[in-house]
Amino acid sequence: MDGYVGGSLKLKGAGVEAKKKKKAKKAKDSVAAAAADALAQAEGAAAGSAAPPARPAASAGRNMTDAERKFAEAQRKRLEARAEKVAAKSHKERVAEFNSYLESLSEHHDIPRVGPG
Repeated sequence: MDGYVGGSLKLKGAGVEAKKKKKAKKAKDSVAAAAADALAQAEGAAAGSAAPPARPAASAGRNMTDAERKFAEAQRKRLEARAEKVAAKSHKERVAEFNSYLESLSEHHDIPRVGPG
């Protein structure tokens, strides 16, 4: 091995410090933030706290198009409906309903026994 030269690899531009790209700051997804606020508000209303209706967070930071506004409103209504549906039943009722559902399933869904016995 006569041509072997020891030492580390010499990379192009090694003498100059490499410029690092700055990570782009991600703004919070305004629609998701509005949905989370609506869900929290609906859960608070279901718990009995009387909170004043809040504006969607999506409209606070920027101007929204008509489509975005309609989408945020529809999403907020869906979340409120879901929260009301969850709050309508107690935990005991939900467990009883789930158990009756499991009992109604066929044997096809049973877990097969593995091993002796």
